[in-house]
Amino acid sequence: MSNDVYTLADLRQWHAQPPAWAEGEKPILAVFGDPVAHSLSPQMMNPALSAIGVAGRYVRLHILEDEFAEAVRLLPKLGFVGTNVTIPHKFNALRNVDEVDSLAKRLGAVNTVVVQEDEHLLGFNSDGPGFLRSLSEAFHVDAKDLRILVLGAGGGAGRAVAIQCALAKCERLVLVNRTATKAQVVADEIRPLFQDDHLAGPMERLEAVAWEDDVLLHQLDHTDLIINATSAGMKLTDPDLLSSGLIQPHHLIYDMVYKPARTKFIASAEAAGARATNGLSMLLHQGVISFETWFNRPAPVEVMREALQKAATEAG
Repeated sequence: MSNDVYTLADLRQWHAQPPAWAEGEKPILAVFGDPVAHSLSPQMMNPALSAIGVAGRYVRLHILEDEFAEAVRLLPKLGFVGTNVTIPHKFNALRNVDEVDSLAKRLGAVNTVVVQEDEHLLGFNSDGPGFLRSLSEAFHVDAKDLRILVLGAGGGAGRAVAIQCALAKCERLVLVNRTATKAQVVADEIRPLFQDDHLAGPMERLEAVAWEDDVLLHQLDHTDLIINATSAGMKLTDPDLLSSGLIQPHHLIYDMVYKPARTKFIASAEAAGARATNGLSMLLHQGVISFETWFNRPAPVEVMREALQKAATEAG
């Protein structure tokens, strides 16, 4: 059952022609996406449900953008506890729930929806906090102690991570985007977060810069952590994110791409003597936070970790 993908048409006839679920397999959680068949979340979430003794399944819902509002409103009527939301629906979710958590408002996206008994829908964002947990686990450091450069900071995941790093009061934040004006918009939005009593250093604490080698060379001399928030690296034919020689041994490299497990960016980092990690642990920790939000109890983290690593290995 965990590999099944349902559509809006399935949700509409859920009661009239329910799928033949075995005992304890009625869906109570889901992930909305388009596409969604590739999602590893069911393989992580279903063992977690079993571990805490909750009967029900976590399934994939292939929902188009113009179907989202109707589909999410069907969840309370069909006995769902909640859902995750992935591309391209995170902004849709922000507009289509009844109440939005303050962090989700700040990040401008909802990736976790809680269904209340009165059919009220609450929106949260576990992506940003999941990133911070993942970063701490991978490198044993906190964002507040780092000078951070984000590649692809103009929107989507990059914007959310940039804002989360700013909220965490990182030492320094540099936003890089192919369209520099988009990075500047994000920088202007979060600038008030850097108006504090930090001692002035040799570089501005917040900058939006062009994606050009000479500019990046100067910035990377004053950077501890480089984050790839683009999708580049998922294909072997993707161009290099940074030119040879820009990555230095002291850099920490966080590639939000997790398939393949060892991306070109990670390979380049390791060749330069830098430490690197991919985004699989971010998927884990955002899932853990979503789980804890739905059930108001600690998630079985190690069960989820083992299941996700197995699923990622099997997916290649």
